[in-house]
Order: sequence, then structure tokens, then C-alpha cells
Amino acid sequence: MIGLVGALVIAIFYFDLNQYLSLNFLQSRLGDLQAYYVDNALLVCGLFFVLYVLVTALSIPGAAVMTLAGGAVFGLGVGLLLVSFASSVGATLAFLVARYLLRDSVQERFSERLKTLNKGMEKDGAFYLFTLRLVPVFPFFLINLAMGLTPIKTWTFYWVSQLGMLAGTAVYVNAGTELAQLESTAGLFSPSLIGAFVLLGLLPWIGRALVNRLQALRVYRGWKKPATFDRNLIVIGAGSAGLVSSYIAATVKASVTLVERENMGGDCLNTGCVPSKALIKSAQVHSLASHAPDYGLKALKPEAEFARVMSRIQDVVKKIEPHDSVERYTELGVDCRQGEARLLSPWEVEIRKTNGDTETLSAKSIIIASGARPLVPPFAGLDEVGYLTSDTLWKLDRNPGRLLVLGGGPIGCELSQAFARLGAEVTQVEMLPRILLREDMEVSELMAEALRGDGVNLLLEHKAKRFAREGDEKVLYASRTDSQGNGQEVRLVFDELLVAIGRKANTAGMDLDKLGIETDANGTLALNEFLQTRYPNIYACGDVAGPYQFTHTAAHQAWYASVNALFGRFKKFRVDYSVIPWATFTSPEVARVGLNEQEALEQGIDFEVTRYGIDDLDRAIADGSDHGFVKIITPKNSDKILGVTIVGAHAGDLLAEYVLAMKHGLGLKKILGTIHIYPTLAEANKYAAGEWGKAHAPQKLLAWVQKFHRWQL
Repeated sequence: MIGLVGALVIAIFYFDLNQYLSLNFLQSRLGDLQAYYVDNALLVCGLFFVLYVLVTALSIPGAAVMTLAGGAVFGLGVGLLLVSFASSVGATLAFLVARYLLRDSVQERFSERLKTLNKGMEKDGAFYLFTLRLVPVFPFFLINLAMGLTPIKTWTFYWVSQLGMLAGTAVYVNAGTELAQLESTAGLFSPSLIGAFVLLGLLPWIGRALVNRLQALRVYRGWKKPATFDRNLIVIGAGSAGLVSSYIAATVKASVTLVERENMGGDCLNTGCVPSKALIKSAQVHSLASHAPDYGLKALKPEAEFARVMSRIQDVVKKIEPHDSVERYTELGVDCRQGEARLLSPWEVEIRKTNGDTETLSAKSIIIASGARPLVPPFAGLDEVGYLTSDTLWKLDRNPGRLLVLGGGPIGCELSQAFARLGAEVTQVEMLPRILLREDMEVSELMAEALRGDGVNLLLEHKAKRFAREGDEKVLYASRTDSQGNGQEVRLVFDELLVAIGRKANTAGMDLDKLGIETDANGTLALNEFLQTRYPNIYACGDVAGPYQFTHTAAHQAWYASVNALFGRFKKFRVDYSVIPWATFTSPEVARVGLNEQEALEQGIDFEVTRYGIDDLDRAIADGSDHGFVKIITPKNSDKILGVTIVGAHAGDLLAEYVLAMKHGLGLKKILGTIHIYPTLAEANKYAAGEWGKAHAPQKLLAWVQKFHRWQL
């Protein structure tokens, strides 16, 4: 098939057959073609149809001219009929060629990166194709070939193409009827012809408006839209995403109501980022005091007073609380309500207050920012032994004794290390072969060594099976495989259990299922690139939206959600995930932006790794924190930054320079040419860029320079 298609294309260009598909040829032979059509109508129609199918199927330039010819020779009615069916048949043949020649190899090679596209095509492929067909300025042959690589069905491709190309085809054929009447080039400027091309230019906007209208009619069918609205915007959830969304709405003078079920600030302020970092700081001070002799001081034996540690954590929370308080947001112009929100319709929200009273408010747009909660699998016996999560942990006022931590992700690692440093006997259980699975192998290994160095009993490849209370003991039975491949059951005794194996989006209680608002496999809401649910006026952001459940990405999404919700009728913005940083606040910290090495390998990218060891950095040596590294991923022979991983003290702060560079397209040469204060940890960024520079020094030129210097002696 490849040979046949190639031979046909080569023959067309070798014999210069495409000259017959030019506008000049059409103008010069138009009279003859029209006369021949009058005498041999069926033959001409048949030949034209077959030729048009071949041109389209082989993706040969000339389909536009043939469409004009269809109008010029056959007139609007017959020309539109012939071109419409011939173009759809030819497009389908091109689609099938791409499918049978290329689809399997492309899907196999890029399977990971195509998962989202395939899922979208399986669900809404017809809609996407129809939208593309309404834009005649987009090369249709590319659409034919690209669609052949996706899972869309052949029949669906045909009928959607037939319908979607009809409007554009009609404009081109109509333009052809005008070309048939031209007596000179001056006729090109006739009002009717100009009008036809103006209509063609407006078609994408008309098509988009039509598609949006049809989509709205489909999703809103069965719902009665209020004649007027109480608010411009209702935001559900007062975590980071909800606070930023309502703040932006109030700033642009929109009327906005913010509904929160529990505490303003969400889990970040009350049970997440703020309390965990306060705990980590106490643990760091304890660890530093324990290593006093390393700094020339007398040995100290610090002992954590858990009640005071937890009291300090609450003091920190209370000190930050005013930033997220009802009083502050009310002063900013936000109508703050406490209660449980439930969607009654795409525009109406019922608020159930703590005393049982309810109130219903309507809004033109709604933003769901309900956050997430710790994921707790239904292990047998779990309720019998009791457990803590990152939400309930802060009620502890004593040393947890033998603390069992389930999970080797960022939360599990941070809390395991902190409690071990504060004197708890910590056992951390992870079912996979390594912790921090999203990071490179060397990062996982370094962090495992750090955890064990702080006294954590880290058990990898141990899968929790069931819990039990045996007498006065709480027990976990886990399975593991020994070096000979034999399964073993391990019995672990503990006093307190901390479940830290992930988070689940908060979607219960809002009746989203009654509105048909779908969720993805991980429980987050199914959204488009504008953060819209299936209802164009209902948006989501933050942990409930995914795919990155970080406070800073929640705030990042909130800008897009609020601006699109308030001004989307004029302009919508696609959320930008191109540069997303994150950090795990262990000691040493692990911070990353963009690709790491394992992701670059998975994606088949031709890349280079530049590495700088922080053990070489003067300030790190002086501080006693000379461990870790900076690792940069760049394309081959380019200083463009694809990703950076930093492991070391204050890695999260050091990463900011690379985040800025990636966001604004600055390469390593720019970082190398920037002055960094000595002695600081930030010099690690410059020295890492210097390592790249040394590896790409022009050795041949330097050899000549060396000869020049010798000649000067």
C-alpha cells in the first residue's frame, strides 16, 4: 500500500499533472469544460468525482481549486453535491491509509502521552472532529491523517466530515460560481465574490458560536434557567483555590458568595501545609540540637514535649488565620457563608447551615473548590485498631510511641522523619520497591538513606493486608517477597497508625451525580482545558480538579477558573501546566520542576543530564548541609531547561530561579551569566549551569587559543 500511494504521488509530480489543478488552468479552459459538461453531463460528473476523491485521498494540493471548479462548471447545486460527497469519501480513504499504515506504531511508541487524547476521542471524538471541520483554513489533509491515528470509528469520521465540511464547501463552491462569471481580473473585486470570501472568513466564528450553542442546548436540556441571578459567582470551598477565586471576583467588583462547610483556609491552613511545616521545623531544631558536637558545641540531649510542640503548631495556625478569615474576605467584598453546599441545578446552590436552616442562591457561574481529604482504603480490621490521617494527626498531645506510617509518598516521608526526629519509634511501610516513586531512582535512594539515618525503620515491598487487635497490642499483617521469591507474612506491632497513602477529591454531598457531572478515575472532576465541567458555567479548581494537588497549583488554577467564569463569554484562557514546581519538605528537601530523568526516558526525548554536587558548595560546607545535588535536563546540545531536580537544604527556595527561567524561556547561559551572592546556597544554581558550560566548551577553538598564547611567550 505504501508503494502504491508513493507511486501515485510521484507520478503526479513527475508528469506535472498538478498543473491541471491550478487556478490559471481553470480560467483558461473554463469555457471548454462548461461546453463539454453540457454535452456529456454524466461522464464529466463521474470523472470529476473520481479525480476529486483521488486528490483528497492522496493529500495532493489542489482540492481548493477543484472545489472552485465544481461551482464554476456545475453550478451551486450540482457542484455542492459532487464536492461534498467526493471530499468526504476522499478524506475517509486518507483516514484509512493513515490508520492502517501508521496508527499501531504511533500508538505503541507514544502510548503514555496519547492516553488523554485517546480518552477524549473515545468520549467526544465526533464533537472534536466537527469543530475542526468548521474551520476551513485548517489543512483538512492534516485532519484526515491525524484522525486516522486515533480510536475514532470510521463511520463516525465519515458522517461527521460530511456534515462538518458542508458549510465551508458551500462557500467555496459559491465562490466558484462567481469565478465562472469573471471577464477580467477586475471582477475579483465584485461585491458578491468579496462577500463569499468574507463569509468564508467568518465561518470559524459562526461555527464556534453554533457549536457552543448546540452543546449548551444539549447539556442544559431539562433544566430551567433563572430569569435573574442573585450573584455573579458562587464559590464552594474556602481552601486555597476557593479563597483566590473569590478574591479575584471581588477585586473586579463581581458579586461573589463563598461557601465553606468547616474552616476558612481549608486543609492547607488547618491540617496540611501550615501545621506540617511547623512540626517539621520543631523536628529540625531537635535534630540540630542533637548534632551539637558537629558544630563544636557540648553534647545536648533534647527531649521533645509533644504537648508543647502541638501547642506551638496551633499558635502558628492562629497567627496565620487572619489572612484567610471571614473578616478579611468580608472586608474585601466577599459574601462569606458557612454551611454545606448542594447543587440544585446548574445555576442554583442550596446552603444548609449548622442549625439545619437552608438557603438557596442562584449565580450565573459556579466554581467548585471543595478540596480533597486523606484516602483511607477499607483494610480489614482498620476501624478496630483506629488510625490517624494528616487531617486528624494534630490532636496528638503525647509521643505516639511505636508509630506505624503507611505510605512512601511525600506526606508519609515528611511525617515519618519528623516524628522519628522528635523521639517516636517510627516504622514506615511502602508496598512498592522505593519511596517517592515520581522522583528519579537516585532521589529515592538518597531519601531512604536519610530516613533510616534519622531512625525510621523503612520497610519497602511490604503490602499491608489486614489489621487486628490482639490483647493489648495493635498489629498489622503485611506480605513481602523474600530474595528467593517466596511470599512471607510479616507481623508489625504498633501503638498509633498514620495512614498517608494519598488523597481523594471531596465530591460527596453536593449531588454532582444528579447533574451528571463526571469524575475521572482518581476521583477528581472531569474538566476541559478551561476548567469547565460538562456545564460551561460550572468550573472547578484546586485538589478537586487535579491533576496536581498542591496549594500553589490550586491558586494557579483559581485565576483561570475565576477569570473564565466571569469573562468567558468574551475570552477564555486554557490553564497552563507547562511549568509546575513542587517540593517534598524532608531533610534534605526534594524540589522539582519540569521533567526528571526517568520521565525524559519514558517520553523518548533525546536529552542530556547536567549534575552539580552540593558537597562542593562553600556555603553548604560551612552550614554542615553539604549533601545533595542539582540535576538539570536539557535537550542535546542546547541550554534550554526541560526540568530540574534539586536535593538539599532549602531546595524548594533554590528551585525558584529555574522556575522563572523555564517560564520565560531563559537558558542555562543566562543563569551562568547572572551574579549570585557569595557565599550562598543559591550559587549552586550558577555552578550547575557552569557544569553545562564546561561540557559544551568549544574545544577546537580553545586548542587554537592555546596555540596563540604559546606563540605570545
